[in-house]
Formats: sequence, structure tokens, C-alpha cells
Amino acid sequence: MTNNKGKGTILVVDDAETTCEVLQRSLSGEGYQVATASHVAAALYYLEQANVDLVITDLKMPGGSGMDLVRHVRENLRNTEVMMITGYPSIEGAVQAIKDGAEEYLAKPFTDAELYAAVRRAMDKVRLQRSHGVYWMQTPTLPHGMIGESGAMLKIFDAIGRAASTSATVLISGESGTGKELAARAVHYGSVRSQSPFVPINCGGIPDSLLESELFGHVKGAFTGATESRAGFFHAAEGGTIFLDEISETSASMQVKLLRVLQEKEICMVGSNRARKVDVRILAATNKDLAALMKKNMFRKDLFYRLNVLTIAMPALRERGDDILLLASHFINRYTSEFNRPQTRFSEDALRVLRNYDWPGNVRELENVIQRLILMTEHELIDVPDLPKLMRFSAPGKMPLNRSLAEVEADYIRSILVSVGGNKTRAAEILGIDRKTLRAKLADSHPGSPSQDNAPMV
Repeated sequence: MTNNKGKGTILVVDDAETTCEVLQRSLSGEGYQVATASHVAAALYYLEQANVDLVITDLKMPGGSGMDLVRHVRENLRNTEVMMITGYPSIEGAVQAIKDGAEEYLAKPFTDAELYAAVRRAMDKVRLQRSHGVYWMQTPTLPHGMIGESGAMLKIFDAIGRAASTSATVLISGESGTGKELAARAVHYGSVRSQSPFVPINCGGIPDSLLESELFGHVKGAFTGATESRAGFFHAAEGGTIFLDEISETSASMQVKLLRVLQEKEICMVGSNRARKVDVRILAATNKDLAALMKKNMFRKDLFYRLNVLTIAMPALRERGDDILLLASHFINRYTSEFNRPQTRFSEDALRVLRNYDWPGNVRELENVIQRLILMTEHELIDVPDLPKLMRFSAPGKMPLNRSLAEVEADYIRSILVSVGGNKTRAAEILGIDRKTLRAKLADSHPGSPSQDNAPMV
């Protein structure tokens, strides 16, 4: 076990010794305290002896499966999350892992970036669970990790609370990066379904030919390659909530099928003629104008009216005033801790730039900027020159069009001389002229000035 304690404790459970060693080395290097176990029994013993924030378990192991461990953790440990890893990836495995309570599901081989991102998400949920009561009692503007004190966000928190108290379908709109999934999670975890799965699906990230099977599952023989029946993500969300992000990206045929789910509360697996009732709440999100898409016959009106029972319109970051500074402070604290960097702060001028920038990428862009600054800035005070170039003021680069050719030529020659430190031989080479011509041009641009080789640079 390592001595790193700053970011949380992780237990890795895998019968492959090399996998345990690799994960322990990688995660220890990221600042986590990591222990390992080679089978479920050893993992259960360790969990009785120590507090663990996250269990990362293999699926198939001798003497007990990872699914057993997932269920044990879910039913016996209040503030411990579980991540499933497996060398036998399948939709059915992912569905079962989510149903049994795994927060994340990774198929081998996975990259370090994928591992770190999944662990970070799970750890964030642990922190939210442990501080949930404090946040709601002392800081009502921070439900489920959503930060803000602006009037726009107070309205959002009120809308989330109202939506969480009902079972109605919710349509969440807003630009990319405004936190639509965070809002959906807040609705779910504030509702009576909070102990059941929350299953997010990026409709735009799944090919249309696969989306129906992914959502509803398929029976054996439904199509070429369907060698066995597999459940879909609606099965995984049973009793809980499914979040359909980028709903506008679904095809016309898929929109018809989703409309049936909303109307009849039932799904039909691909290749089956028998419908099955499902108890799933649907939340949907879009970053596009569905009204405009309906006018172009690119989105069904009947589906829109079914989805649009309750609406939450996430504000753009530029509309949230000083929330920008609150978020910047939050991300600085997060990433200085995560990357083990010195505590960093902004100058007043840098804060002014952050406050006045348009933020087309919204909160996601702000987070990425802060993360990059923490990694790339060597000093503890971040000033305006440290900010990305597109955020800084730039003087107009276009040359006025009322200048003579001689004036333009003289300025260009002076620029070349400056760039080579006054070396006239080198400047003449760049300009494609000889030194005599260069001296003459300099003399012409400044009549009465010396023309010798050692003349002062102008």
C-alpha cells in the first residue's frame, strides 16, 4: 500500500497480479492511496478493516465474481463507490454492472486517461454523497456539484427541486458545456428514484443502426452477429432514470420508438414481437432549437410535446455574472490538489478578463482553461499574459490603407533590422538586396542620417 492519502482510498480487486500492480502504480502516481486484493474474500476482509472510497473490481475471478462484490458494497457500505473492469466486454455486462450498482464500467484494454477520468467521476460522487446534507443546509446553491449564486442559477435550482418532486418527463436545454447532465443527475438524486440507477446515454455518440439495440436490447438471431439475447439500457434503468442526451440527433424512426415508450411505458427488444412494460423516468437534453427543427420536419412534434412536460433551460456562463469567479476558484482548488501543485491565485486583472470573456464553451471551457493553467503556469500568481491568447486583448493587426509605398517599405526594413539585432548583412540577405542598397534605403527613409555600416539602427 502506498502512503498517498490526499485524494482518497482505492481497493483494486483482480486475480491477475500484473493488473493489480499496474493499477496500483498508476493510481498511486495520481495521489490515491491504493490497496490490492486477488480475490473477493480478501477484498471483503479488507473492507471490514479499512474505510475505502472506491472499489475497482474485475468481473470474472475464481471464488466469487465481481458482480457479487458490487452487490455487497452497494448493500453494506454507505459511502463507497464501485467500478467494474473486465476483459470480456459486452452490453449485457455493462447493463448488469449498472443495475447492480457499479458507478463506472471499463472494458480492457483502457487508457490511463480513461481510467483517471472514471476514477475522478466516482470520487466526485463520493464527495457529493458525504457532503450532500451540509451543502443543502448551509449552501443551498450547491446541489449535486452545481456551483452558482447568480439569479439565473437560483432559478435553475428551484426548477430542479420542482422537477425532482414529480415523476414527469423533463426536457433540459442549453448550450454545450452548460451542465445539462449535472442538472439531470440533480433531478434524479433528489427524487424518490435516487436509490435506483441513473443511466446517461449520448444519443449522438451511438450510430443510429445500433441505437435501438443499445436502448431496448435484442433477442438472439435478431440480426447478423446476434448470437445471444442481450438487455438494453432501458432494462438497466428499471426503477430509475434514463437520461437521453442530444435527443435531437435521433433519426425519425427512433423518434417514433421513443414516442411509444413515453406513451405506453413499454419497450420491444429488437427481433421480438412482445412488448415489455418498463418503470423508467425519461429525462432528455438538447443543445439545439427543437422548435426550429420541427419547422424543418427534422424532429417530431408529438415527441417534443411528450418530452416537454417540464423544462429546465440552462443559462450560458456569460449570463451568470460572478458565478464565473466562483467556478474558477472551485476548479483552482480542485486541480491544484489533484495535480499536487502549489496553491494558485488570479491577479485582479486576470479575474477581470475571466469575468468579461464570452465563454462560448461555457463551464466546460472554463474548467479546461483552469486545468491547463494549473499544469502550465510555473508561478503562483496567474496574470493576464498567462491566459489563453484568444482571451487577451490584441491590437488590430491590419495596416492602415492611407500610407505610401515608401512608408510601408521603410517600416518593413526597420522590422527586419530589429529581428536580426541590427545586423545589416543578415537583413540584406533576408530582404534580397545588397548592403549598399540597404544603406541607401535607410538614408532615403531618414534624410540626413548617417549611412555608414555602423550607423545607429532606426
